[in-house]
Amino acid sequence: MRRRPPDLDGLAASTLQLPPGDWPTVLDCLCDRFPAIARVSWLDRMARGRVLDDRGHGISPETPFRVGLEVHYYREVADEPRIPFEEAVLHADEHLLVADKPHFLPVAPAGAHVHETLLGRLVRRTGNPNLVPLHRIDRETAGLVLFSTNPRSRARYQALFRDRRIGKHYEALAPALPDIGFPLVRSSRLVAGEPFFRMQETAGPANSETGIDVLERIGALWRYALAPVTGRKHQLRVHMAALGAPIANDPLYPTVRHRDPADFSAPLKLLAKTLSFADPFDGTERRFCSQLSLDA
Repeated sequence: MRRRPPDLDGLAASTLQLPPGDWPTVLDCLCDRFPAIARVSWLDRMARGRVLDDRGHGISPETPFRVGLEVHYYREVADEPRIPFEEAVLHADEHLLVADKPHFLPVAPAGAHVHETLLGRLVRRTGNPNLVPLHRIDRETAGLVLFSTNPRSRARYQALFRDRRIGKHYEALAPALPDIGFPLVRSSRLVAGEPFFRMQETAGPANSETGIDVLERIGALWRYALAPVTGRKHQLRVHMAALGAPIANDPLYPTVRHRDPADFSAPLKLLAKTLSFADPFDGTERRFCSQLSLDA
């Protein structure tokens, strides 16, 4: 009987269905399919029970190759650097956990970040393998992230985001815009841009909307309040750049600026400040506020 392998420290297993070929063992197939991963690394993962078949049994170096076999394995990154900033847990109950995420820490595994993620840290910290983020914020963005702690109630809280019944408010530091009247609403059509990891505005029906106001008009950088109605990738960053006020220290907008992955000296000045909603079980008004702040 097939079964989904368990998550390890918040990391879900990746799956490969073995293609047609004449490899004598599963190990030989994996080495050919993933030439960037050394054979010794696969041997080490197998020895630690991190390569499984579709029944959840460990695959060994001698396991014979079979076309169509589902192989589950856990991604690892050699010498993955630690993100030198700590998250905080602001609230936890039988349904929800609210975390305050620092800049530079990804919410979930992606790319070169496998174990150094908010999800992984919280699973290890709480011992709860059922933690699931109910939404995402960028690695560069700091602030609130809401997690489901209980699979039985998860759908009710996921519906808050799907049905836009949750209030999300951000703060940002960006150049002054003295010639624009605030508050305003920025609506536009966002599509994938170039390079592939950026977004761009284009002609056509709007699929993104952000309310924008000014909280503080001091110096060259004003403090803005951003209220996204939709949740498109990089929406707040693109909308502010399109107004002529890219968020301070943004490495992607309006242009890409490459920096060393170990350079933590210039965090993006964007903070997920508050989350508010009516609890789907008893209607209680709930509001959470980040304890972090943006320094000009």
